[in-house]
Amino acid sequence: MNQTKGHPKGLYLLFVTEMWERFSYYGMRALFMLYMVQALLFDKEYASQVYGSYTGLVYLTPLVGGYIADRYWGNRRSIVVGALTMAVGQFLLFISACYFHQAGLAKWLMFCGLGMLILGNGFFKPNISTMVGRLYTADDSRKDSAFTIFYMGVNVGSTIAPLICGLVGNTGHPEDFKWGFLAACIGMLLGATVFSLFKNKYICDPEGNPVGTVPARTGKRKKEGEDTARDTRRTYVMIVGTVILTLLFSVDWNATAGNYFANADWIGSLIYATTITVPILIITDKSLTRTEQARIGVIYIIAFFVIFFWAAYEQAGASLTFFADEQTDRHIGGWEMPAAYFQSFNPIMIVTLAPLFAAVWSFLGKRGLEPSSPRKQAIGLLLLALGYLFIAFGVKDVEPGVKVSMIWLTGLYLIHTMGELCLAPIGLSLVYKLSPLRFSSLLMGVWYLSTSAANKFAGALSGYYPEHGITQSFLGYRIENLFDFFMLFVFMSGAAAVMLFIFSGKLQKMMKGAE
Repeated sequence: MNQTKGHPKGLYLLFVTEMWERFSYYGMRALFMLYMVQALLFDKEYASQVYGSYTGLVYLTPLVGGYIADRYWGNRRSIVVGALTMAVGQFLLFISACYFHQAGLAKWLMFCGLGMLILGNGFFKPNISTMVGRLYTADDSRKDSAFTIFYMGVNVGSTIAPLICGLVGNTGHPEDFKWGFLAACIGMLLGATVFSLFKNKYICDPEGNPVGTVPARTGKRKKEGEDTARDTRRTYVMIVGTVILTLLFSVDWNATAGNYFANADWIGSLIYATTITVPILIITDKSLTRTEQARIGVIYIIAFFVIFFWAAYEQAGASLTFFADEQTDRHIGGWEMPAAYFQSFNPIMIVTLAPLFAAVWSFLGKRGLEPSSPRKQAIGLLLLALGYLFIAFGVKDVEPGVKVSMIWLTGLYLIHTMGELCLAPIGLSLVYKLSPLRFSSLLMGVWYLSTSAANKFAGALSGYYPEHGITQSFLGYRIENLFDFFMLFVFMSGAAAVMLFIFSGKLQKMMKGAE
């Protein structure tokens, strides 16, 4: 086992590259909802739908990027292409914001920019996460801490992004949004440049062989028993199945004849359909052994529960942005803090608390008390529910338009941060350890597919953010005020936590021999 006390330099190159990519994403996200509502004058429900569709597709396209990387391009080329494509997308948003007075042109440019961001992220996201694990040998115990360090890179980028992009873009003047988008574009270009300059020197396995190069061709695949024609047929079956499910999910069964698709949410239907068909395609591959199928099954089950976590957590960029802007007293002395700054609270707390959590897991591990990965994730869901319970009581009986102390939103982010540290970095490490090598990037894409469904669901739930005098209903649950709205997430996250706790023992048995 090739193992030293420190980590390979390639980890820190991936750290910096991911940091700038997350700077780009979270800088844009901190402004996006406010840009749509304040500059383009979208109503909140429509803005929430656009937000959910965008963030959902951002995490759907890694399936395509993972597939292309595994078969044709390799991780390195995919990362560079993805980074440059995202930089173009951010620049189109900058141009959109330059012409926000021309609503039609600005909207068209915005959607083109979102399309480039979605496409670029598909190539970037699954490949950089996969490369972290490949820097180490299979039995290297440093991998968990490596993914935690890598995850800190995510949060360093998402910490500084709202501060810088919010400072120049969230000024209260719609014409300034463009500077925030331009800053996000520059950040993405920096990430692409750093990776391109140093990848050949530092991205290597413990024996010094380059990692993430173009994969071996068809001859090797046949030696491994893979039948190309069969794979092609299975892909066609998946496409047909996805199309059929998308149509079924889009039908309004209560509509009059001829209007069944009048109000169809095609993007949401596509995301939910793909969430079903792609995992089935992978786990039914005949080249998989029973042990591999069991381990992939663990990934799927945990990914299902993760949907409920991120659907509630990602309100930070949606409904909680409205709450910060409209119903939170942001005055500190004579200065009013921009609403976008609240999106830096969570990553600041992540960077601060991540070493503490790593130390806690290590302390418990040495004494045989460390919770299993499924139980850690159940704890994360429980903390998410407690965060919403905290803010729910903070707004109980508060009249619409009345602003509450920052302590409630700050407390929610603190509790959610602890929940995220139990769930997110553990999940990345788990997917890498449980995935067969030939499906590693694709299964990382499946992991992000659960986040895709969650983000689309988050956008739909954000549409229930209460407006004065309007009562809404979600699956029979009445939402009349902010207390009702936040309690919805308490019930949803709490139920998911309890179920995962119940199944954690069985999941641990399925994982046996993988960790």
